[in-house]
Amino acid sequence: MSMHPLAGKPAPVETLVDLPRLVAAYYTHRPDPDEPGHAVAFGTSGHRGSSLKSTFTETHILAIAQAIAEYRAGKGYRGPLFLGMDTHALSEAAFRSAVEVFAANGVELRIQAGAGYTPTPVISHAVLGYNRGRDGGFADGVVITPSHNPPRRRRLQIQPARWRSCRHRCYRRRAEARERHHCRRFSWRAADGI
Repeated sequence: MSMHPLAGKPAPVETLVDLPRLVAAYYTHRPDPDEPGHAVAFGTSGHRGSSLKSTFTETHILAIAQAIAEYRAGKGYRGPLFLGMDTHALSEAAFRSAVEVFAANGVELRIQAGAGYTPTPVISHAVLGYNRGRDGGFADGVVITPSHNPPRRRRLQIQPARWRSCRHRCYRRRAEARERHHCRRFSWRAADGI
């Protein structure tokens, strides 16, 4: 593997991210339900996007977290949900949105002490360790991380309880329905100036 030409050098100005703009867009941009590119889009382990492109917004996180909570309830998952985040710009905002939804649904959360930062492998290890030898009451996990994405992009990664990759069809269907509901609700409120 060759070394990147910018390794060890200051980042060029054109590659820097306007962090206040990125965070503001998370809260203020609303996905357009008629724009396919704005929809919840699951890859192999979660949803990815950018608040600047209305593809990773509070609306998305609220919808996905609600879908996860409903799926867990429907499957009878009673174990904790391990929730982690990294140090990148939108992690804190998305983390808080997810905590609100999970708490409102009575999901038992396990987070890093002091709401600290948690690398993905720590969440994976916690889920596997908790579930080892269990026949029920499984835990699962969610990590808010860019993974290998650039700073403008985020990812909400799902760590399934049974560690089988189902490509998250179960979450996707519910998240898409929740997102449509949130988009309509938020569009209506914005139109009325609320």
